[in-house]
Amino acid sequence: MKAEPRSALTAPAHLVIRAPNWVGDLVMSTPVLLEACSGARFQRVSILVRAHLAPVLAGAPFEAALVPLESGADEARAYRELGADAALLLSNSFGAAWRAFRAGVAIRAGTSLSGRGLLLTHRCSVPTRHGRRVAVPTAHLLRDAAGLLGLAVPDLHPRLWIGAATRERVRRAREAFGLRERGYAVCCPGAAFGAAKLWPPERYAAALDALHERRGLAAVVTGGPGEEELVAAVCAASRSGARSLIGSERDLDALKAWIEGAALLLVGDSGPRWYAAAFDTPCVSLMGPNSPALTASSLEHCEIVRVEGLECSPCLERVCPLAHHRCMRDIGVEQVVEAAQRVLERDAR
Repeated sequence: MKAEPRSALTAPAHLVIRAPNWVGDLVMSTPVLLEACSGARFQRVSILVRAHLAPVLAGAPFEAALVPLESGADEARAYRELGADAALLLSNSFGAAWRAFRAGVAIRAGTSLSGRGLLLTHRCSVPTRHGRRVAVPTAHLLRDAAGLLGLAVPDLHPRLWIGAATRERVRRAREAFGLRERGYAVCCPGAAFGAAKLWPPERYAAALDALHERRGLAAVVTGGPGEEELVAAVCAASRSGARSLIGSERDLDALKAWIEGAALLLVGDSGPRWYAAAFDTPCVSLMGPNSPALTASSLEHCEIVRVEGLECSPCLERVCPLAHHRCMRDIGVEQVVEAAQRVLERDAR
């Protein structure tokens, strides 16, 4: 990408990083956060993160730098109270840039997406072709934005950390289910992005049943707030006794330990996929409306399953604008099971 600084860059004393707003993007940002907090370039680093996402970063060596945010008003106030000399905006939203601008932060660095280029003092311009944005992997965008402030991120592999207390409570929950480590698959059928990323629950159940029959893997199914009915539908359709984590240890911190201990993660195109990448857990991710190029990183232990050749895909819409939802409905159960077999065999080797 093309870097477009508009003022002389000096090393600011206090860097405030605005973390991404989505679970997957937040996990992908961890190499940048580590580099910023572990180096000597800045005297102080603070990380603004949405409060409900803070558990994703629990246990990190930079956990003390986290500043949880409940609202946009909290964000603007945090810049002023912290006395930020520079803001690194890893959230690509217009609002993130506007609040840093309104708070009077002298240096504001990030990508020029969302029409916010004029609000930034240092920016990366995403390349275009024939007037349309070229799909660049999100992890690369995050790295390039960090480079605007002199941060050289040597490795894009995401990292997550699990505290001893979290690991222990998940171990107890696993024992209560009669599950052994690496003897189960985790299924996350939901998608906070929208209905366009959802695969039918009965197909998730059929895939989990096939993995139980062929690989001896038990299944646990989980989801975030508002996904209780979807999780229940997968479990109800399962013939092999898939277990629901609803009412058990299923917060964003505990999910790390569940996925670290799993043989496989079966997931849509959503945040937990990046948990699997952080722990090198084999993963099958079902992708519909999204562009595979946007998430084309950390694929060593992952198989992406998608329908090729659809004229309408990728549309990047939250709900199918054509109402047929073929990008997800045309994905077959056997196609998913075969992908799982491949990634499990590759991991075994």
